[in-house]
Parts: sequence; C-alpha cells; structure tokens
Amino acid sequence: MAVFSLTASDPSTFILMGIPGLEDAHIWISIPFSMFYIIGLLGNFTVLFVVGKEQTLHKPMYLLLCMLALTDISTLISIMPKALHIFWFNLKGITVGGCLTQMFFLHTVSIMHSAVLVTMAFDRYFAVCNPLRYASVITNVRIAKLGLVGLIRAVLLILPMPLLLSRLPFCANHTIPHTYCEHIAVAKISCGDITVNRMYGLVLAFVVIGLDLTLIALSYGLIIKAILRISSKKAHQKALNTCTAHICVMMMSYPPSLFSTLTHRFSKGIAPHIHIILSNLYFLIPPMLNPIIYGVKTKELRDKLGKYTFRR
Repeated sequence: MAVFSLTASDPSTFILMGIPGLEDAHIWISIPFSMFYIIGLLGNFTVLFVVGKEQTLHKPMYLLLCMLALTDISTLISIMPKALHIFWFNLKGITVGGCLTQMFFLHTVSIMHSAVLVTMAFDRYFAVCNPLRYASVITNVRIAKLGLVGLIRAVLLILPMPLLLSRLPFCANHTIPHTYCEHIAVAKISCGDITVNRMYGLVLAFVVIGLDLTLIALSYGLIIKAILRISSKKAHQKALNTCTAHICVMMMSYPPSLFSTLTHRFSKGIAPHIHIILSNLYFLIPPMLNPIIYGVKTKELRDKLGKYTFRR
C-alpha cells in the first residue's frame, strides 16, 4: 500500500487532493469560495426566515422557494466545509464511509433540486394558463406531497451509487483528485471494472435531466401558447414576469450540470484544475444567486425583506 503525505496508508481512508496543480494557491482560491459560501447561506436562510415569519407568504409559491432554499443550503454544506478544510488546514483525509455519505447526500440533493424546478414549472403553468383553478389545484398540501415524491425519487435513484462503489476494489491508489467525493471521480481510482458505474451515472443523468427538462419544456410550451393568445402587451409583460425568475434559475442549473456530467466522462482536453474549479462553482454560484434572483423579481418577497432590513 502507498504512503500518503498526511497519514500512513489506510484502506478505510481516501485522500481528497483539492485542486491538483494549484496546491500553492489553495488559500487564495478559498477567498472567493468562502465568500460565495457565506453569501449563499445568508441569502437562503434569509428566504426561509422571511417566509416563515410572514403569514401572508404561506402560499404554494413561497413553499416552493423554501424547498429550493433548503436544497441550496444542503448543497453548500455538503461540499464546502470539507473543501475549506483542505484549502485552509491541508486536512485531506476522509473515511470511505464519509466519502460515500457525502456523495450520496450531494447527488440526492441535486436530483431533489431538479424536482423542485419541475414543480415550479407546473406552478407557473397554472398561474398563467389556469388562474381560476390555481387556488384549488396548487395548494400547500399538494406542493408538500410533490416535494416528498421528489425526495423519494432522488433517494431511490441515488442509492445504487454508493452500493456499486462499495463493491469496487481500491488498491494502492486512494487519492481522489477533487475537492469532494464525486461519483465518477471516486470510481476512477478503483483498480476494478467501473463500466457499470459509468453507465449507471450517465444513464441516470440523462434520464433525470431529460425527463425533467421535457416536463419543464411542456409547461413552458403551454405557457407561451397561452401568452400568444393575449392581445394586451401589458398582460403579456405581466405573464412573462411571473416566469422570469424561474427561467433564470433553470439556466444556471441545467447547462452547467450537463457540462459537468459530460466532461467528467468524455473530456480529454480540459485541464483537471479547470474542470474541478468549474465543478465547484456550479455548486456555489446558483445557491448564492437564487435567493437574489427571487428577491429582486418577486415583489411580495422583496417588500417583506425590505421591512425586516429597514427595521434593523
């Protein structure tokens, strides 16, 4: 067994290298990363606080915003504490159980995040296309049930990942060239056959993203069709404004997710440190910007937030 820089080789321990090739710059890289982390946590906890305190915001739309904020918070806390330990203290060791747990939690939250975006698309469909039925169809109870279904789906789809990894043999190489335990990054250091792991991860990514994007596209196709029937430009603008924030959040979520999935498996020309930095930014920037986008674009939430801000 090989000997690592931190501890003697231990078959129950992996070593997360952080950003290979940029070890000397870890402290400098940690500055923007930690800023994004803190801003993301503050923004999302603020959304949860304001919606929780204001009875007038106890509506399906804001329940969905809380669900989105919870997935964003979960994403941040699943990767950044360990990454900052690597950057600041050079603490690179992680137990195999801890690594598999982090991987399961992170990927489960990612699929749950996608389910929330699909539910938001249906919410917008009823708000624009069937406003008279909106209150009877889109209720807090129904949104909570859809959220539970999304969580169960995420757990069932991701559960095979750590189980498949736990069956792989890991020989001398326990060094993961990443800041967190990404599924394929862990599988690649195995000395066994990882074909099943590669295929499951790829099929899962395309099935989940493909299905969710299809449902979202269907919702927005019907929304656009309904908007085109409206003759008033003012009504056009109002209808589009109800969807702008959701569209912005989707554009920050799906394209980077597909990019990260494909480059992990097929890219040979992208330098590893570039790919790892982009992967981290994918998990940092959307959670930081999502509460800002909804805070700016949602007047009712903006007004309530302003009330608490100016009071202080």
